[in-house]
Amino acid sequence: MATTPSVTFAKIAVPSKGSVFVLAADGAAMSEAASACDPAGVLERASKVSDFTGKSGSSVEVLAPEGLGLDRLVALGVGKSSALDENAWLKIGGMVAAQLRKSAEVTVVLDLPETEIDAAAAASIASGILLRSYSFDKYKTKKGDEDAEVAKKPAKVTILCADPSAAKKAFVTAEAVVDGVLFARDLVNEPANILGTLEFTEQLEKLEKLSVKVEVLTEKDMKKLGMGALLGVAQGSVRPPRLVVAQWNGGKGKDKPVAFVGKGVVFDSGGVSIKPAAGMEDMKGDMGGAAAVAGLMHALAARKAKVNAVGIIGLVENMVDGNAQRPGDIVTSMSGQTIEVLNTDAEGRLVLADALWYCNERFEPRFMVNLATLTGAILVALGQSHAGLFSNNDDLAEKLTAAGLATQEKLWRMPMGAEYDKLIDSKNADMKNIGGRYGGSITAAQFLQRFVKETPWAHLDVAGTAMGSPATEINQSWGSGFGVRLLDRLVRDNYEG
Repeated sequence: MATTPSVTFAKIAVPSKGSVFVLAADGAAMSEAASACDPAGVLERASKVSDFTGKSGSSVEVLAPEGLGLDRLVALGVGKSSALDENAWLKIGGMVAAQLRKSAEVTVVLDLPETEIDAAAAASIASGILLRSYSFDKYKTKKGDEDAEVAKKPAKVTILCADPSAAKKAFVTAEAVVDGVLFARDLVNEPANILGTLEFTEQLEKLEKLSVKVEVLTEKDMKKLGMGALLGVAQGSVRPPRLVVAQWNGGKGKDKPVAFVGKGVVFDSGGVSIKPAAGMEDMKGDMGGAAAVAGLMHALAARKAKVNAVGIIGLVENMVDGNAQRPGDIVTSMSGQTIEVLNTDAEGRLVLADALWYCNERFEPRFMVNLATLTGAILVALGQSHAGLFSNNDDLAEKLTAAGLATQEKLWRMPMGAEYDKLIDSKNADMKNIGGRYGGSITAAQFLQRFVKETPWAHLDVAGTAMGSPATEINQSWGSGFGVRLLDRLVRDNYEG
């Protein structure tokens, strides 16, 4: 991960050096603080020449403004003041980060006419700066033409606001979530030759520094538990499978935990049902669901969430080998249900089947949410702006949808039902692992539902959003960290205290 800026907060004043960013609302005059930064009116004149009106996403810049000793003076358009919410402030932070360039010292002046910018907004801007500044360049030996010293040292960003103490306090919580997102991005971006099952496990064990209890089940442990579905996927790889259990106990001792389960296929060749060569390199990211669970557990622990939470991550590699499972094999899951494996590339649901059953049996959670880069079919249905939501519980589905709208990690609920479930019935076993050509994301969800009993459960198919998703104002990375902010909001709004 590239070096991210350091962010501090201070009282509103007139900056005397570095790059200065001021805010401009659509159609409104500059604020008093912005005007104080530009006593000669050079920014106002530049705005008129460039037809800058403060429209959201727009900007106008003056380099080395005469008589000011500043490197740059930049006005950022924030749009209509009435439309400024948490996500708008995040995007504004992303706009700042996009224009940091070689700046060593940056000041952001948070002031708008007749608009109160509270501590939460200041913290959101800071979060947006950090999220947008992330880049995965650890394996690049040549960094381009940028100045070496600037490349080594992070920019120092000072956010000037009405109540810096409150902003700093708000940012403690916000930064914990940001760190969780960046943790997830790092995991998804790592190449598969570096991040295997054991290396992923080591990354999860680092959560113990945040007082997360981490337990690792080995292949021997899983055999004793009868996890034939998960182990069947792993048998073609030299990398051993692992099931990692991470527990954060921040709630009351007797409270049942909320539970999150992640698909962690560190590389998916498709097995004997091998994938096409084109695009197979992207399958290093087939552990995007596991990465989101890891990032979430980091966020909950780092911000000391008042909840008991458990994260279950099934780690395997799906490879082609003489020992790999074959199409037509029948495996017995931990639940005792048998599965006819018609396609070895439908492997993630086999991993989740045992992980979900284990989670439910051991922890009896209040609910279970699993995340998985599960099907290409969900991209056909929803593209890359929404993840697919499948659930057996309307209340949980509604809370997830609301959390998705609040964080703009959006979900779209997909149908489930008996007419879909019968498509995975098998003549040779209790079920088969694929349901035919149509409704592939739905039949995959129906498969998972057979392993959750009556526990409130939701399945998030993040195949279109966890990796390779379109760049946004707060993410330019191939691995997005999708799901961390969403699920943190779900917990924060509904299950703490």
